Amino acid sequence: MKAGLFGGTFNPFHNGHIEIIQYVKDRYGLEKIFLIPSATPPHKPDINLAPANDRFEMVKQSLKGHENFFVSDKELIRKGPSFTIDTINEFKKEYGPTTLFYLLMGSDAFLDITTWKHKDQIFEAIQIIIMLRGHWENYNAIVSFIDENISKGYIFNEQDNTFSHKKKQKIIICKVPKINISSTMIRDRIKNNKSIKDLVPANIEKIIRTKELYK
Repeated sequence: MKAGLFGGTFNPFHNGHIEIIQYVKDRYGLEKIFLIPSATPPHKPDINLAPANDRFEMVKQSLKGHENFFVSDKELIRKGPSFTIDTINEFKKEYGPTTLFYLLMGSDAFLDITTWKHKDQIFEAIQIIIMLRGHWENYNAIVSFIDENISKGYIFNEQDNTFSHKKKQKIIICKVPKINISSTMIRDRIKNNKSIKDLVPANIEKIIRTKELYK
């Protein structure tokens, strides 16, 4: 089985997330994608971060009707900061060698990976799909970043936008549709009493309004 792991604060999860992961799933033939809300993101402090359980519930409700998408509470039940390498190892242990996992990452998150715990282990443990939205402005930046900060041993194949390495897993650059929706935009609109209709599923808007999140 081929499966994707996509972690984040999802503060909140929105329609853009769904569209992009659906695109990646279809593009690479992934059978499942696991959405992993982080409880205490070590690299993304946010004074307007909704409670972890609320963010988990919003992702869960968003995935109704998407039978190949699943929400995981692995980083919610684990004590302390949410480190990606620990999550990867937990999934690999649970599902065994018959499952090929891919780590899905936005380009901004990838360019921040040098600050992550045991980053070298991440590149040895799992293939990475970098989701590059819209145009290719950051394309050359990613190529240079990999060479300068990850390893000079990667060989780039322009035909499939894949980096290969003798000792590390592949890194794949995937151009995904440009979605003009962001969690920051949604939080700002809520704070300014503006509509978020069509930016999030209707049941998510209900949770946000009922619990008065992001006010």
